[in-house]
Amino acid sequence: MIQPARDPDMSSAASVLIVEDNYLLLEMLTALCEQGGIRVLPASTGEAALTMLRRRGPEIDWLFTDINLPGLIDGWTVADAYRERHPHRPVIYASTAQHIERRSVPGSIYVHKPFQMREILGLARMMGGAPGARELRAAG
Repeated sequence: MIQPARDPDMSSAASVLIVEDNYLLLEMLTALCEQGGIRVLPASTGEAALTMLRRRGPEIDWLFTDINLPGLIDGWTVADAYRERHPHRPVIYASTAQHIERRSVPGSIYVHKPFQMREILGLARMMGGAPGARELRAAG
């Protein structure tokens, strides 16, 4: 089980980097998170996500990434780069693939597309709903 850890330096609004090449889904996820009070940094390619990480990495509290992205940079690579900067912050992978190559970073979550928006809303609340929830640690 994963639980949020407290960080007194974090502002009350968590932020998420959402990496999704389907523009309609990216807009829906963005709207859903913003309605929940979560700041969203959207990217539609792996290359754009890595640029966002370089420019705004310290303010990104969690990552939601599609695995299969256009271009040379996939979601696995984005998550690896994110975790290099933030080893204990949450990562959520999404994919339509039934059988995926398991290259996920430790402590990550996988959601299968198509997913219910209520599932994502629940994850968004868990990741960003608690002020100070910047890093996750495994319970136990």
